[in-house]
Amino acid sequence: MANLIKLEIVTPDRNLLSEDVEYVGAPGVSGDFGVLHNHTPFLTALSIGSLFYKKDGRKYYVFVSGGFTEVTPTKVSVLAEVAEKAEEISLERARKAKERAEQRLQQERERIDYVRAKIALARAMQRMRVREEASSAGTISM
Repeated sequence: MANLIKLEIVTPDRNLLSEDVEYVGAPGVSGDFGVLHNHTPFLTALSIGSLFYKKDGRKYYVFVSGGFTEVTPTKVSVLAEVAEKAEEISLERARKAKERAEQRLQQERERIDYVRAKIALARAMQRMRVREEASSAGTISM
């Protein structure tokens, strides 16, 4: 197909994905963005959230946290601090992480690292969201 774009997702630990896809949607620090073949080049920092891509008319989801995305007319390169395919996410682990973060946030601010707890909470909630979105799209089963 002529209108595909190469999506590559890399973390410090592994090459997560390298696929020709129809569309990529990702969470940038200035807001979500979408990319089709022949997009104008740009570079942006990633936020915590749900990256998704379309391939063969189906949506696939990936949790991302931090890093950068470079877009060229033929390629989207994601260099993420953390990235997990939806099927790799353990809902139980994410729920436990969410509960721990909520408990830490209820402690006095002087006794905890408030910003770290907020980030941990956001990561846990986004992991759960990515897993649920993928399940709703039918690309994985709960």
